[in-house]
Amino acid sequence: MGASLSTKTRSRGRRTGGQFRPMAEINVTPMVDVMLVLLIIFMVAAPLLTAGVPIDLPSSKAKAIDTEDNKPIEITLDKDGKIFLGEKTEIKQATLVTMLSPMLEGREDTRIYVRADKELDYGKVMSVLGLLNAAGFSRVALISEPE
Repeated sequence: MGASLSTKTRSRGRRTGGQFRPMAEINVTPMVDVMLVLLIIFMVAAPLLTAGVPIDLPSSKAKAIDTEDNKPIEITLDKDGKIFLGEKTEIKQATLVTMLSPMLEGREDTRIYVRADKELDYGKVMSVLGLLNAAGFSRVALISEPE
């Protein structure tokens, strides 16, 4: 794996007898240890970074949506009926369409994912879906937990 040099050179140390051979081998064990620890940290932390607003999603037997190259826009409705756009940007229902229209300009193939808490009133979810449909957004999907 490494190479040892056999040339003898003078050393300034007292105990070496005036001669030493430089070590030309790299010890990779500490690097592997650090990389394994970082891998474990990222594996534990990655599921915690998926959703910004904590909600309890309902279960369903629907198949998963195929992933696309472009990132979908997420709208989250928590159990109190508050609407969040993206990670943690709280918005009012009246300004939802005005904020989404510039984001989707020229990107007709972008999906809008609606995540709603299962304790939330069905009417509130339908009013948001109706608002999106009336504004012309046709690629809207509801997100649920697999059963």
